[in-house]
Amino acid sequence: MKNSLQERRLDRNWSQQRLADELGVSRQTIISIERGRFDPSLPLAFRLADVFSCRIEDLFDPSAD
Repeated sequence: MKNSLQERRLDRNWSQQRLADELGVSRQTIISIERGRFDPSLPLAFRLADVFSCRIEDLFDPSAD
C-alpha cells in the first residue's frame, strides 16, 4: 500500500526515530511502513493520522501498489 508517511515526516524535519518515539513503536516499524513492507494496525494508523493532523485516507492509498 502506498503511503505519504515519509514525505509528511520530512516536512516536519523529523527523523524516523522521532516519529517512532512519538508513536511508541520501533524505528524499524516506521521504516517498514514507509517502504510499504508493513501495513499498520488500525490503532496505529489512527495514531499516525492524529500525529499528522490528517485522515487515515490522506496517509494511505489502498488502491496504489
